[in-house]
Amino acid sequence: MNTFLKGTFILAGAAFAGELIEFLVNMVLARELGREGMGMYMTVLPIIFLIATVANLELPISISKFLAEHHRKEHQHMMKHATIFATAVSLGIFFITLAVLAAFPFFSHYHPYLKWVVLCFIPVVSFSAVLRGYFTGKNNMTTIAVSNFIRKAFQLTILFIVFQMFAFTDVKMSLFIAICTLIGTEAVILLYFFITYVTQLSVLSRGHRPLLSPSEIRKKLLGVSLPTTGLRLFNAVCNAIQPFLIKHALFLSGMTLTGATQHFGMLTGVAMSIGFFPAFFAHSLLVALIPAVSEAHAKNQEEQLQRLLTQSMQMTFLYGIPSIVAMYFFAEPLTNLFFHSTEAVYYLKALWPYFLFHFFAVPLQAYLIGLGYVKDAFYHTIWSHIVSFSLMFFLGSQTNIGMQGIIIGMNCGVVVLTVLHYVTICKVINVSFFSLKHKTHLS
Repeated sequence: MNTFLKGTFILAGAAFAGELIEFLVNMVLARELGREGMGMYMTVLPIIFLIATVANLELPISISKFLAEHHRKEHQHMMKHATIFATAVSLGIFFITLAVLAAFPFFSHYHPYLKWVVLCFIPVVSFSAVLRGYFTGKNNMTTIAVSNFIRKAFQLTILFIVFQMFAFTDVKMSLFIAICTLIGTEAVILLYFFITYVTQLSVLSRGHRPLLSPSEIRKKLLGVSLPTTGLRLFNAVCNAIQPFLIKHALFLSGMTLTGATQHFGMLTGVAMSIGFFPAFFAHSLLVALIPAVSEAHAKNQEEQLQRLLTQSMQMTFLYGIPSIVAMYFFAEPLTNLFFHSTEAVYYLKALWPYFLFHFFAVPLQAYLIGLGYVKDAFYHTIWSHIVSFSLMFFLGSQTNIGMQGIIIGMNCGVVVLTVLHYVTICKVINVSFFSLKHKTHLS
């Protein structure tokens, strides 16, 4: 088994275990926080994740790509300047976030110390991102997989112990504990990464004269980090807009606002929760593909690039098709795990193209990043959202279509995204669109 396949299966196994633990974590939180507390918890999470996204600056992707493309003697030199760069970034984001939180009191209804815990989260995320990128670039997927499992297991263990030992009557205090535990897991991962990095530190670069200057290293990192961060932020903004667009379109179609909210809840809270569960394998492919494609592209290994594309598509077929078939034929018992709803059953069945093409789009996006076509992936995402949002609003607002129009728009958007990704990759590596064979071999 080659390094790419081995790394993918290691990450997928850990991701599957992490998903199961995440389910238990949500059960503990729902029981201890109650409806009001859970609502407040889910309200503050997007803010924390947004701060983490900016502090992360997609350094895991840019660093892993750099390491895969350059000789190992350059790695330690790059890590030194990447750490300096991460320090500067974290300090800048720390003070910007402090100013924003002072002007907009997002945490005014929470524990008074929560703001400072979130601010301390920023440097932890930045330094953790550097080391995560190092292990990914070195194809040390076992360390990444173990860290993902430790994160969920630590969160579940601490939550269970604390809530078993203490009875909190104040919702704010319970929330504070829950969020501190979530943020504390990242500190534990940083410590794990640091200890592993020190023990595996190579001595081969000692005495080596670096070929790249610090400014060149920063330029290379930012060349990937900035557009990739922009892509994530764009997706985050679109995800924030989408609920309002869907509910407004349904309202224009004749639904009441309450009815539109309920249908949206069944669509996202039930159908999409079930449909996206197998996507942990797609995200494992994403992590493993970027360094593998970057290395093959840097060495002009066209056959290896074609092999990686073929393998990633075959693995997506192998888990994607059975997952979709199972969700389609077992839609009713699966949705009944949440609550009885004929609408949720219909939504899960009707969204099968959305889920299946999403499984393909994720590794294809990673492939584009590995090839250095991050901007193309960004443009494809913009076009797909234009198509999706336009169709959702136009069709969803029609009286006789409603939710069917929303689903058509969602399905069409992800199909456009996947096809654009795939066509671009075929052109770049010079392979046939249908056969994945090199064009020069065709007659």
